[in-house]
Amino acid sequence: MRKIYIIGIGMGNPDTVTVKGSALISVSQALIGAKRMVDSFWSDNQQAAYAIAPEDILAWIEEHAEIEQASVLMSGDLGFFSGAKKLRSLINEKYGSIHGNKEIYFEYIPGISSLSYFSSAVGMAWEDAEIVSLHGRNNKDTAIVLNHPKTFFLTDGGNNTVKAICRRLTDFGLGGVRVFAGERLSYEDERITKGTASQLAEREFEPLSVMLVLNEENLFPAKNTLGIGDEAFIRGNVPMTKEEVRTLTASKLNLNKDDVVYDIGAGTGSVSIEMALACPYGSVYAVETNPEGIQLIQQNKENFNVKNLHIIDGMAPEALQSLPVPDKAFIGGSKGNLQEIIELLIAKNPKIRIVMNAVTLESLGEAVACIKKYGFQSVDITQINVSKAKTLGNYNLMMGQNPVYIIAVQ
Repeated sequence: MRKIYIIGIGMGNPDTVTVKGSALISVSQALIGAKRMVDSFWSDNQQAAYAIAPEDILAWIEEHAEIEQASVLMSGDLGFFSGAKKLRSLINEKYGSIHGNKEIYFEYIPGISSLSYFSSAVGMAWEDAEIVSLHGRNNKDTAIVLNHPKTFFLTDGGNNTVKAICRRLTDFGLGGVRVFAGERLSYEDERITKGTASQLAEREFEPLSVMLVLNEENLFPAKNTLGIGDEAFIRGNVPMTKEEVRTLTASKLNLNKDDVVYDIGAGTGSVSIEMALACPYGSVYAVETNPEGIQLIQQNKENFNVKNLHIIDGMAPEALQSLPVPDKAFIGGSKGNLQEIIELLIAKNPKIRIVMNAVTLESLGEAVACIKKYGFQSVDITQINVSKAKTLGNYNLMMGQNPVYIIAVQ
């Protein structure tokens, strides 16, 4: 029976390969893998096959039936963002089992991952870390750091280098988080650097590096459910959407944790705060023209420590032009520009979900006219009447608030 060993070789330095992995490499007739890895282990009595794609690896193995023992070399550990995942799947598809069949046997030997190696090097446990690979991905690194006290990153050498990530963290207001960066791990010129994100944002690092980010003081608020009491907000003289209406309004938006949301006519920012807390991996843009309102939104933002809330001083729809494409939008006030605002929102995202609140019949009529004009497929109109108890002497009287129409469309 032919035997093929899929071996995790660690960081790349042969000294970090496990004893079993090293022994199997030495008895193999052929080494298969990326050139850098094969050349590090190859000896004169072995064949070298430079192949990375799973299809190419299996094709070489099938074409060289005379090879009875071969090692396929994979960087790091086989279970940690490894090419072994796709290779295993292809082996299972071809042979009916990840271990092959009666004629060929595949054995998997784990290696030391960059996570375990680096965590040991900096003297830190990693079982509580959020683990993120940025290779070819557009992950929201700032949101991830904001929501986790410890984050491990595998950088990709493109837009997600150590320097670029630290710069984004700094621009986001997280420049004080502690960062450990590792380069050339396991080699003689290995370098481990520590500092704050703002300090490392000015440094240059190897394109493919690892990072451990510690956010101990700026974590996203633990509360991310709807229904904050009115008394929790700084109000001033700007009208504020009341608690019950605000809760139902945010609920009608069907918010996802990574949504981009507009709050148009944000007032004090109470709805913006609710939405920002419900979207810990997303972004909320509070659009307001009233200087006092903008100041109140800023104060409430600081009070609730929601760094994913962005304040936009301007009038809609003009102020929306340069903002990221929204998933959802709440229109609390339109200054007479409702039709133009909806037209722009649909142009930015034809599938956007919009919630509008109306107190007057005129505002309701304008909203209904827009619904008809733009042909929304999903329309939900709710009227909410809220009464709150008020103590007068020895009695409690129910005091009614203005009825509000909540219009949700998509």
